[in-house]
Amino acid sequence: MSEANVPAQATTPALLLLEDGRAFRGTSYGAVGTTLGEAVFTTGMTGYQETLTDPSYARQLIVQTAPHIGNTGVNAADNESTRIWAAGYVVRDAARRPSNWRSEGTLDDELASQGVVGIQGVDTRAITRHLRERGAMKAGIFSGGSAARPRAELLEEVLAQPSMEGLQLAEEVSVAQAYAVEPSDHGWEGEPLFTIVALDLGMKSMTPHRFAERGVRVHVVPAATTFEEAMAFEPDGVFLSNGPGDPATADRQVAFVRGFLDAGVPYFGICFGNQILGRALGFGTYKLRYGHRGMNQPVMDRSTGKVEITSQNHGFAVDAPLDGATRAPEERFGMVEVSHISLNDQVVEGLSCLDIPAFSVQYHPEAAAGPHDAAYLFDRFITLMNDHQRNSAAEKNETEESK
Repeated sequence: MSEANVPAQATTPALLLLEDGRAFRGTSYGAVGTTLGEAVFTTGMTGYQETLTDPSYARQLIVQTAPHIGNTGVNAADNESTRIWAAGYVVRDAARRPSNWRSEGTLDDELASQGVVGIQGVDTRAITRHLRERGAMKAGIFSGGSAARPRAELLEEVLAQPSMEGLQLAEEVSVAQAYAVEPSDHGWEGEPLFTIVALDLGMKSMTPHRFAERGVRVHVVPAATTFEEAMAFEPDGVFLSNGPGDPATADRQVAFVRGFLDAGVPYFGICFGNQILGRALGFGTYKLRYGHRGMNQPVMDRSTGKVEITSQNHGFAVDAPLDGATRAPEERFGMVEVSHISLNDQVVEGLSCLDIPAFSVQYHPEAAAGPHDAAYLFDRFITLMNDHQRNSAAEKNETEESK
């Protein structure tokens, strides 16, 4: 490609600056300007559009470990939300032009149109190794005139931003109003099997679709919804989604979940929903050094011994005993066990309650984008609701017969 055909952004100087002073120089990608956030890396080889539109990446600068980004362009069908939530984007070799029959535009143009500041032409392998050794950290991308400012001045701006620890972000990325996803709109014939309430903490659009195609009507509700408001839908189960921020700040959602656990309503949570279940049971949470992000994370399902390759995006984890069943710190909820573990670092990847109908995992079974190994979890929740409904009916019959 001749210099005359190179987009102007590709020749605009840009700088990625980390909080410890490490700097990487490249050229602008997407919008030109300044952006701040937590620098994290993701190991997915594909699915960059789903990654960028995942609300769990709010306030984060995504470093792609895969070197070639933008090859397949962008299209409206692959968005996982209404916009790009990532605060910034860091890539090594940005595609000069997309080449895919589904492409409707370039990633560069999409980033620019949404005001997302990025940087290209940097050594993402060196950045990733740095973050692995020192942990995710505050960072900034500066391009155009901003990149020419004194380094000390830029570093001061990077350090002044809030840490991800202590940030409450779910309400910022959640839907403003409740809406329903109907099974009939996703290939299901006949009446819905169940109705669930899904608390949107930053949910990807594919998640309610996976329920709907299995015959489950989903009422998606805002993150600030109360237990009483959710119960007005008369749900057969409750679901908590993925989302950004520190689970230690989610007291409102913890109270929401405890209401359902006390009522005996079947519960399923993923990602942030796993951390909220952990807190509701009385366990603590903590920040991982650099988190799990990407669609190639190995996890073992301890109930079957099967290893799954999973799609993940989390920087926090549940602090719970790894081996054997234990009584929940909130003792009224009975016994609980760690059902899934990471095979990379033994981090808790799932919880299963033994005395109440509730379980959760720390990853994305909706597989957008990513492997389909964990799709069975949607079916497991349907089985849980079916068993709960059958057991409740049997108990009711026994009560009536004893009168």
